[in-house]
Amino acid sequence: MKWRLRVMMLFEFAIWGAWYVTVGTWLGKTLHFTGTEIGAVAGTTAIGAIISPLFVGLLADRLFDTRRVLTLLHIIGAVLLVVAAQQTSFGLVYAALLAYSLCYMPTLALTASLAMRHISDPEQEFGAIRVFGTIGWIIMGLIVGAWGVEATASPLLLAAGLSVVMAGYCFTLPPTPPLARNTRFEMKHALPLESLHLLRDRSMAVFALASFLICIPLQFYYAFTNLFLNEVGVVNAAGKMTGGQMSELFCMLLIPWFFRRLGVKWMLAVGMLAWVVRYAAFAYGDAGSMMWMFWIGIVLHGICFDFFFVVGQIYIDREAPPSLRAATQGLITFLTYGLGMFVGSWLSGAVVQAYTKGDAAHDWTSIWLIAGAFAAFVFVLFVVMFKDRKVAARAPVTQAN
Repeated sequence: MKWRLRVMMLFEFAIWGAWYVTVGTWLGKTLHFTGTEIGAVAGTTAIGAIISPLFVGLLADRLFDTRRVLTLLHIIGAVLLVVAAQQTSFGLVYAALLAYSLCYMPTLALTASLAMRHISDPEQEFGAIRVFGTIGWIIMGLIVGAWGVEATASPLLLAAGLSVVMAGYCFTLPPTPPLARNTRFEMKHALPLESLHLLRDRSMAVFALASFLICIPLQFYYAFTNLFLNEVGVVNAAGKMTGGQMSELFCMLLIPWFFRRLGVKWMLAVGMLAWVVRYAAFAYGDAGSMMWMFWIGIVLHGICFDFFFVVGQIYIDREAPPSLRAATQGLITFLTYGLGMFVGSWLSGAVVQAYTKGDAAHDWTSIWLIAGAFAAFVFVLFVVMFKDRKVAARAPVTQAN
């Protein structure tokens, strides 16, 4: 069973990794879209993340077997990816990828919920299953980079083929009928409104605000790094960018060690500070003698992602009451991958467009410094305002001893 679930995760994230990293390069270098347009297209997944909780809550929780929902969404998604690959105008590309994101983003929650339904101890076992999603993303990055098709629509077609394979594979997954078939659907079941009162606590409110804000500069990386690396002459940029996911795997193993030494606050702070360092490295590196700075920026992805997002999930699990843990996780996901990434898509696109030169090249130093300055602001805000109550509670005991 666990291996069936691991293969599911591998296909699920291979689909996303096949097209999302390089779509900005195709749009910018081949279709000559503006920075604002590229940012808007990258933000389609954020819109999907905002809407998907309602979609998932209605279909999978109350109406249909999760396998059937996954199969249908991936089949429709494959068709939409093929349609998107054939378009050349912004309006049609955006419409096709927005429709696709509305189909794909719900599958992230569906695959996670399906996996947890069929393992006995999700806290101990889910990580070893989910990590295969990262492996799938790495494999696709290496394939697309070696294939040399980063500035074409081929990655979209590759993702479409993987979607068809995933749709067929879903038939092999265990039956997962809806658990709330006979209950009335209410908006509170889909949206994490009931966890909003937790934000009255200052530390939780600061954490939620910082989570939202840090995802704004985060979108600079997701939407424009591949275009940036290709534009400055880095060979096989997509393959090199998989170094970020490889470091993510390594950093995941180090989280328990750092937890004992740094605690929640400083692990979260280090994660945000890593974004500042990453963007500074991108701003001042080059594809020649300073290529090592680009590598630093890429490899820092493990710290950027794991030390903030993974540790943040652990913090929420610790602070929220058991009855509200899932809802609070949903709220933070809504603020980060939804609203934060959406605002980040708009802002990153506007900044890139503002620093576009007449020959369609870009002033990447200024672009990355703006992103780094924003991340530095969030870092300072968090360090000054956030207080880990668990550390404060243990301090007197330590001093007494």
